[in-house]
Amino acid sequence: MISSKEDYRYYLEADKIALSVKGSWTDYVFNHVWKFEKYLRKVEYYQNCKKSFFWKPYIYFIKWRFDRLSFKMGFLIPPNVFGPGLSIPHYGTLLVNSGAQIGANCRIHNLVGIATKAGYTEKSAKIGNNVYIGVGVVIIGDVEIADNIVIGANAVVNKSFLEPGITIAGVPARKISDKSSEGLLIRATEIVDKTLAKQN
Repeated sequence: MISSKEDYRYYLEADKIALSVKGSWTDYVFNHVWKFEKYLRKVEYYQNCKKSFFWKPYIYFIKWRFDRLSFKMGFLIPPNVFGPGLSIPHYGTLLVNSGAQIGANCRIHNLVGIATKAGYTEKSAKIGNNVYIGVGVVIIGDVEIADNIVIGANAVVNKSFLEPGITIAGVPARKISDKSSEGLLIRATEIVDKTLAKQN
């Protein structure tokens, strides 16, 4: 969760790397996913760190801009759910419950739903770092997903998978191989950490 200006910059840099944004003018004009993620992080920063009444009008304004972008993109992603290094490859419906906790370097495709346990409003998934979520995946309830897991397209995950570095798929989901997410996503936080270490 973003709790300082340094966190905010870190998250933005990791997201930028995860999305392969080069910083050209075309990215800032035409890359709407990058624009969405920038607003997501801005909302998180101001909501978490700027508590005084002075900031309220600006927070309402950026939330309004964020909501408009969300509607345009088909994303229902609340603040403070995804860790740094979020990669959304393209437009398409994404529904994520506000109770979900998703780690760093997640790559999530369209038509994914991360929902609550039936009868609850915030009992939702806890997903580790470096998790690849394929097209059409549904994750239901307060399940736990370990680090470095691949979730295959159209899987329905309704139980926890605590063994890291595996691939799961199917309806309901089950382990199908020992292949991890290595190579399927950019571990953006590791790149940012190395850059920061060199600067210090």
